[in-house]
Amino acid sequence: MPKTEPFEHFYQRYEHWFEKHYSAYLSEIDALKKVIPDGKGIEIGTGTGRFSIPFGIKYGIEPSLKMARIAKSRGIQIVRGIAEKLPVKNNQFDFVLMVTTICFVDDLKRSFEETARILKKDGYIVLGYIDKNSPLGQFYLRHKDQNPFYKYATFYSTEEVVSLLKETGFGDFVFYQTIFRMLDQIKEPEPVIEGYGKGSFVALRAKKLSG
Repeated sequence: MPKTEPFEHFYQRYEHWFEKHYSAYLSEIDALKKVIPDGKGIEIGTGTGRFSIPFGIKYGIEPSLKMARIAKSRGIQIVRGIAEKLPVKNNQFDFVLMVTTICFVDDLKRSFEETARILKKDGYIVLGYIDKNSPLGQFYLRHKDQNPFYKYATFYSTEEVVSLLKETGFGDFVFYQTIFRMLDQIKEPEPVIEGYGKGSFVALRAKKLSG
């Protein structure tokens, strides 16, 4: 079952996070700018639209009713659904964006297979996530039970994500990273550098290699 319950009950807390940690949010946007391609995109796990809007993404998939309503009010065309069974026809989009979504799906491999299905030939998947092996990832793991969202999350290392993407037909990887301090220490946007392994937030782009 999709892990929608905390997002239904704590959607205001979700929104408040972006206000409280605005500089960290801007850092994540800056990292994603490095890997967002041109073309028609859709976000899977749109939430309230905080990542679709900066990139002009007009389409989204979101299982939470309350989150979907907020995203719709911000001009995004939302269809309720889950990553493992996308209500989208084959070969529709140039890129798919998933930001902090992979840790909340039930079957990540199946989600990547579905993403590949709805992408056009040579389309891209773009991921933004907290690396399990990073300082912030380890902090979230230690305090999972104290957070209404992350208590339901499954965190992944970049190596695990890449392995699953390769299994589902993706390649030509590009990585950027940011968030080098704990969130309460970030008072202005963090730098963005190529690669992964130092920053807690990873922006990854991979190309669909078949079909």
